[in-house]
Amino acid sequence: MFRNIFNTFVNCFKIPELKSRILFTMGLLAICRFMAWIRIPNLNGAALTDYFQHTAQSGGGLLGMYNTFAGGAMEHCAIGSLGIMPYISATIIIQLLTAVWPKLSKLAREENGRTKIVQYGRYLTVLLCLGQGLFFAIGWEHPQNIFHGFQGNLVLDSNHIWWYRIQTVLIMTTGTMLLMWLGEQISDRGIGNGVSLVITIGIVARLPRALVALKDMFVSTGGVPAQYTVFGTGVMLVILLVLVVGGVIAITQAQRKVPVQYAQRAVGRKMYSGGTSFMPLRVNYSGVMPIIFAQSILMFPQTIFLHLGNMVSVPFLKNLFIGIAQRLNSGSVLYLVIYSLMILFFAYFWVATQFNELQIADDLKKNGGYIPGVRPGQGTSDYLHKSMSRITLAGAIFLMIIAVIPIILSRQMSIPYDVAQFFGGTSILITVGVLLDTMRQVESHLMMRHYDGFLKKGKLRGRF
Repeated sequence: MFRNIFNTFVNCFKIPELKSRILFTMGLLAICRFMAWIRIPNLNGAALTDYFQHTAQSGGGLLGMYNTFAGGAMEHCAIGSLGIMPYISATIIIQLLTAVWPKLSKLAREENGRTKIVQYGRYLTVLLCLGQGLFFAIGWEHPQNIFHGFQGNLVLDSNHIWWYRIQTVLIMTTGTMLLMWLGEQISDRGIGNGVSLVITIGIVARLPRALVALKDMFVSTGGVPAQYTVFGTGVMLVILLVLVVGGVIAITQAQRKVPVQYAQRAVGRKMYSGGTSFMPLRVNYSGVMPIIFAQSILMFPQTIFLHLGNMVSVPFLKNLFIGIAQRLNSGSVLYLVIYSLMILFFAYFWVATQFNELQIADDLKKNGGYIPGVRPGQGTSDYLHKSMSRITLAGAIFLMIIAVIPIILSRQMSIPYDVAQFFGGTSILITVGVLLDTMRQVESHLMMRHYDGFLKKGKLRGRF
């Protein structure tokens, strides 16, 4: 197996076009990593780095998740502190508006309209960068307000505060726009989806820290015995990692193939013969979005109840609000239940906004296609809606399991968070999904030149 993979990598560099694409992608990703280390002037990035290292066990909450997606740039106060997330957020907002705004929906079906939608996404990205950049610039002036337990100052020179704010906002906005441009260049001239690879390389860059934390778990230091045993916890973690990665690969590729029959039809003087095809319905249609939405929203209730508990003077209400805030702590039973239910809700919400069964049924009817045993039009729409509802439930349950694994490992079993995040949650879903998509593109280049791909077993019928 490993020999086959090694030979495949060697074959990748035998094809000039594929070799240039791979080297081009690696070069731009290296630039993305440099942007996570070059610090913004007038900021004490070392102090914030120490803070994130000391709060690594808790994961850092919403800002910790943002820092992970930014590839650790935020903890260094780097020029890429905003990461690529404003562009992702703008794209999601545009997609949701497309589903409910008829004008945008009409543009999405036109070839020139899709170009305009991409432009709107870029303009919205700039606005989000300016807003988020100003938030962080002001927040870094008083870091205790956004980084719980932080001691010290981040702004080195507070005499020219407005110049500091303008400079910081412009630098971070420029950094995000540069990351967006690099991602688009990778998609056009490199290999894989550029924006997804920018996020993935930031997640993978945290792997060395996770390996150090993993080593510390099983190695005694300073005469203190190791907290875990290799043949106990170590074997359990290896088995869990294999099961999680295998499950993520299976659920990412899983789809239900709905057969579609096309009738023979005449257009003008041309006669088009019928045929049989299939419509793939993905089990995990929403991808990683439900987990991101649930994590983002659940960060606010605990903070709100804590502030309410500190504001009120009535003992009953004070104890009630603080008690609710404590029960909403990450890792508690109530938190896990609400977290799981929100993932289930957002999985169906994403499918409801992005999967338009009415449009699909109408397009099939116009092209002379139909699902065997199902009436065209409304009957097809109802059938697709029922099918997607069933398979979405399976995908949502899987997402719920994957999402709570790192929380249970970190909170209940005291596994370091840097280690636990690679056993589930958004990190493993994004990394595995992006690597699978990149491998498919490499595979297509190899097969076009009659080279074997990454997998010899399980080939499609007709491959040699």
